Amino acid sequence: MEKEEVISQLEALGNPKMKAHHIKFGSQENVFGVKMGDIRALAKKIKTDHELALALWETGNVDSRLLAILIMKPKELSQDQVSEMIKSMQYSQVADWFQSYVIKELDFKDSLRIEGMKSSHPMEARAGWALTAGKVARDPDQVNIPELLDRLEAEMGAADPLIQWTMNTCLAYIGIHHAEYRERALAIGEKLGVLRDYPTSKGCTSPFAPIWINEMVKRKKG
Repeated sequence: MEKEEVISQLEALGNPKMKAHHIKFGSQENVFGVKMGDIRALAKKIKTDHELALALWETGNVDSRLLAILIMKPKELSQDQVSEMIKSMQYSQVADWFQSYVIKELDFKDSLRIEGMKSSHPMEARAGWALTAGKVARDPDQVNIPELLDRLEAEMGAADPLIQWTMNTCLAYIGIHHAEYRERALAIGEKLGVLRDYPTSKGCTSPFAPIWINEMVKRKKG
């Protein structure tokens, strides 16, 4: 399929309510509002097409970028390409899909993590904290948890909301996975109050770190 044909299909699949949802949560107007199931179905139809994915990415359109993430070949991307792609993002859902489907497949993801943890660019920092949260949960010997807690306490309260989300995830993972640091993680969460009032659907766990930590610890004990 050619880029123009794909974009026409995405535009035809656009849903006004989904578009309004994306805009409400931070996307700009360059979005059709295609439902996630429709994007996945189109990706399944196209299968892997790395060149098409890169062309779709360059449009900056949210739906096109979500589709591009599903059809690209992550291991054909260079570190410079990935860094530029991260910095070009403006919307959290695109960043989260890119993290889940692309970055996790990369051999140089720890270099991206280290650079992200030093960066002032919100999307690079967001990625750095997300990757660090993964280390906290699965490979804690490679991170210094007391230093992370110091940074979280000092920086998270005033951080860009884009970064706050993954910083908060890191804080919650520390409390969930490391009992020796749980009391301090809970105290930092209560002190800063980040995401305390975040709207949470019935049956879902609040992302507010103290609630999240306590709920997951209770489930593990159960």
